[in-house]
Amino acid sequence: MFNRKIGIDLGTANTIVFVPGKGFVINEPTIVALSVPDNTVLAVGKEAKEMVGRTADDIVSYRPLKDGVIADYYITKAMLKYFIAKASGMFNLFKPDVVISAPAGITPTEKRAIMNAAREAGARETYIVKEPILAALGAGIPINAYSGNMIINIGGGTVEVAVVSLGGIVSWASLRIAGNKFDQVIMDYIKQKYSLAIGEQTTEMVKIEIGSALQSKEKQEYQLRGRDLITGLPKDIIINSNEIAEALAPHLAEIASSIRNVFNETPPELVADIMEKGIIVSGGGAMLGGIDKFFKKMTGVETYIAEDPLFCVAKGAGMILNHLDVYKRTLLNKR
Repeated sequence: MFNRKIGIDLGTANTIVFVPGKGFVINEPTIVALSVPDNTVLAVGKEAKEMVGRTADDIVSYRPLKDGVIADYYITKAMLKYFIAKASGMFNLFKPDVVISAPAGITPTEKRAIMNAAREAGARETYIVKEPILAALGAGIPINAYSGNMIINIGGGTVEVAVVSLGGIVSWASLRIAGNKFDQVIMDYIKQKYSLAIGEQTTEMVKIEIGSALQSKEKQEYQLRGRDLITGLPKDIIINSNEIAEALAPHLAEIASSIRNVFNETPPELVADIMEKGIIVSGGGAMLGGIDKFFKKMTGVETYIAEDPLFCVAKGAGMILNHLDVYKRTLLNKR
C-alpha cells in the first residue's frame, strides 16, 4: 500500500522526476552547489544553478553527471537523495521503487554506480532502463510492435540513436555530443569571432532563443552582453541564428553520420518501416530550430519532433512504473 514509485530522467543537464498519480513533480537542473571548506551540499537543482558564475571561491557548483553517467559519486548520491525525498513528500518514511534512465552505451560499472547511489539515496529497488526505450515509450511509439521505429533522443550529455522493435533495441549509437557540447561550441565561437567571454547561462539563453540547425535567409538576431577579452570591459554584441548554425555544424554532422551508421546496421525490413513512418526526435535538443529539417536533409527520411520532447524519457519512465510487471523484460537486470 505504501510502496511508492518514482521515475527519474537522470539527465546531464536536467533531471525530471515523475510520480504516478501526480505527474511531473520535479524539473530542475542537474547541478549541486558545494561549500568547499567543509565539503557540504548547500543547494541542489534550480537554487544551485542560480549560483553558477555568481558565487565566491568557497562555493563551487558541480554537474555530477558527465556524458550521461556519474562523474562524481558523492555529489550524485546527495542530489538523488534530495530529488527522491522531494518527490516522496509525506511518504518519505517508505522507500520507493525507482526507475532511472541511462544511456544505451552504459557500461556495467557505470550502471552499478547509478544503482548503488540510488540505493544509498533512499531507493528500495532500482531499475535502470535504456534511454531510447523510455524516449520511444514517452513519444507514443508502440515499442512491442513487429515493425521498426527510429528514435533520436538529444539530451544534455548524450545523443541516443536507436531502432526499436519487439520491445528491444535492434541497432543503436550513443554519442557523447549533445546539449552541453552545443553550449561549449557556441561559447567558443563567440570568443573567437568577437573576442567576447560569456557565461554558461547566457550561452544557454542564446541557444534557446535563436539556436538553429540550418542556415536561413530569415535569420533571427539576439543581443548579448559579456566581457571584452581585449579591454576587459563589458561589451554588447548582436549575434544571429546563422552564426549559431555555423558553430553547431561539425557536431550536427557527426550526429547525422551516426544515424547513417545505425541505418547500415539495421535489417532492410525495419529500414523500410522507418522510411514509411519517419524518424522521431525527442529530448531537449529536439527544440533546436530546424533540427527536424536538418535530419530529413541528411537522411532523406521524414523527421518529426515528439510531443513535449523534453519530457519523453520521464513520461516513458512513468509508463514503466504504471505497468512494471508488463515492461520488466525491457528493463536491465537489477543486479
